[in-house]
Amino acid sequence: MSSSKKNIKAKSRYYAFSAPSGAGKTTIIKRILGKYNNVAVSVSATTRSKRKGEIDGVDYYFLQRDDFERFVAEDKFLEYEEVHSDYYGTLKETVQKLVDNGKIVLFDIDVNGALNIKNKYPETVLFFIKPPSIDVLIERLQKRKSETDETLKQRLKRIDYEYSKAPLFDYIILNDDLEKAVCEVETIMMGERC
Repeated sequence: MSSSKKNIKAKSRYYAFSAPSGAGKTTIIKRILGKYNNVAVSVSATTRSKRKGEIDGVDYYFLQRDDFERFVAEDKFLEYEEVHSDYYGTLKETVQKLVDNGKIVLFDIDVNGALNIKNKYPETVLFFIKPPSIDVLIERLQKRKSETDETLKQRLKRIDYEYSKAPLFDYIILNDDLEKAVCEVETIMMGERC
């Protein structure tokens, strides 16, 4: 599989993706990762529970709350945020290792985290991934079967806030057709038009 991968000639070293839960940002990122050798995702740390099939160090670094707070006190995070009663953050060491290995870094991150990374690395390109509608978003979250009624309510409550931050992003990508959305992201990364 990796033999068919190529390198992308990207205009920046950092790309941050944000979206309401269920909009498809992780799927878009996985498609990009599957096509290019020189791209890697910055694995975030979180205090939330593992979902079925998730692997520590691959999907997230799953930390206990007291360990996360200790890392905050030790200034180990590039950025961090409390979202839906759990902490999420980007470890400085994770990003530095990717850069040292010549990788273009993709961040799968909430809106505040993306804006914080842009403040630290102004060359970061910000993508806001938008679902076709709230109904489609709810349907996607329900199909995922990883949400309780309570977590679904929390995620839906946050949508207006997330949408209010979208104008601060460099690009808003409508994910109503996955292949088209991936094409738009790729061409923007390469400084071209889709």
